[in-house]
Amino acid sequence: MTEPGSLADLQSRYGTRHRWLMLATVMIGSMAAIMSSTIMNVGIPDMSLQFGIGQEMAQWVSSSFMVAMTVSMLTTPWLLARFGYRTTYVGCMLVLLTAGIAGGLSTDYNWVLAARVTEGLAAGVVQPIPAIIILRAFDTSEQGRANSFFGMGVVLAPALGPSIGGLLVDWLSWRALFFMVVPFCLMSIAMALRYVPISAPGGVSANHGNPSLDLGGLALATVGTLCLLNGLVMLHGGNTSGALGLMVVAALCTWGFVAWQRVQTRNDGKPLMNLMLFTHRPFAMGTTVAFIYGIALFGSTYLLPLYLQLGLGLSPSYVGTLLLPAGLLLAVTIAVVGRYSSTHPTHLMVSFGLVLLALSFALMLTVNLQTGLWVLVVYAMLGRVGLGFILPSLNIGAMRGMKSQLIPQGASVINFLRMLGGAAGVSLCGILLEWRLAAHGDSLTSTLTSSQRLAAFDEVFLMLAFVCALALLAAWRIRQPRTYPD
Repeated sequence: MTEPGSLADLQSRYGTRHRWLMLATVMIGSMAAIMSSTIMNVGIPDMSLQFGIGQEMAQWVSSSFMVAMTVSMLTTPWLLARFGYRTTYVGCMLVLLTAGIAGGLSTDYNWVLAARVTEGLAAGVVQPIPAIIILRAFDTSEQGRANSFFGMGVVLAPALGPSIGGLLVDWLSWRALFFMVVPFCLMSIAMALRYVPISAPGGVSANHGNPSLDLGGLALATVGTLCLLNGLVMLHGGNTSGALGLMVVAALCTWGFVAWQRVQTRNDGKPLMNLMLFTHRPFAMGTTVAFIYGIALFGSTYLLPLYLQLGLGLSPSYVGTLLLPAGLLLAVTIAVVGRYSSTHPTHLMVSFGLVLLALSFALMLTVNLQTGLWVLVVYAMLGRVGLGFILPSLNIGAMRGMKSQLIPQGASVINFLRMLGGAAGVSLCGILLEWRLAAHGDSLTSTLTSSQRLAAFDEVFLMLAFVCALALLAAWRIRQPRTYPD
């Protein structure tokens, strides 16, 4: 007799539809997680005015979320093995729901940051789960369709989020942005209780072998990530000596983390990050692309709304409306490209996407105060088409050919490095923007824009274009995967 709620039980009840119902469930939860990571950027200017904080402090609304999400991703394989899919997933959705409500009701900026950190912790655990499901629940012939279905649904969150968020900020306040995750979380929890199995990946029972968490590795990864990103923030504030000290600590933590993972592997322990993953060349190159691509993607997600509001003087709702066509085009592109991601060379798909993304950033240098807004819409659409080629291809292509038991760790690691790049990218864009504004004799505290301010933004966009071009070197080395070595 099958255990109620087990993978076998759900498959017997729902048949071949079960894997699609399970994927739809985690897709809705991923939409909530992604929306919470990107939508707050629209409300940063208003939030900084209400709390009387500068751009450096306001940046932590994005950075704190990214730090928490980045670190918590590494715990996903352990949580799934220890508690199973359903308990882990529903628990994360409850935490995300609670943090969203708490953030929207907060009257102190410190509580807003605490809510963002909590949201990030929950969102980070959820992020790798869809890739694990696609690779383990679907045959290779169906992975393209599953990728297309999941990708199209998930990008609707960042596509529609800024537009709806901009209207909410204008009509209500930035607080409404926190509450947008509530309906998604409630719907996902209800579906998870029906369609997500209680088992761990592979259908084995949760608590199988009572797996232990690599606390030493997690501590080193957490301290290293915090020191790196705090160092970047200190550099942003002009504290060069403090920033250098934190960077040194971050480097030491990285070295210590790698050494500790090797010790764990030699002693038959359970390393947080199995370094054998990187002997698989497509994965090694894929994680390199993911890190650099994270810098460009999340850096631009932070920079573009700021540019449109404080550079061109547009209202939040207008900014959201301008970005809507690009977001919808991204959803369509992913739906089309995703179907072919399992049958076409990953390195070609990712490289083409990076070229388009780099071009969209470089073209921003042609924008001035007299440029028609339709030009901005076209440039944004070009970049989103590029993303549409990268997103469905990168994770699946990098991990195809791996041993099935390493897939949860592979999904966790590639998402971790992408988000680490993203967290660094937000800080780097903020640092470079402040530096170039000062060099041009301007500041974001001024309510009036100028050609000097746009020149400072242009130089940051140029940096992002260069970063995408750099990622091409690694993307071209992602080939059709060979059999994963023993």
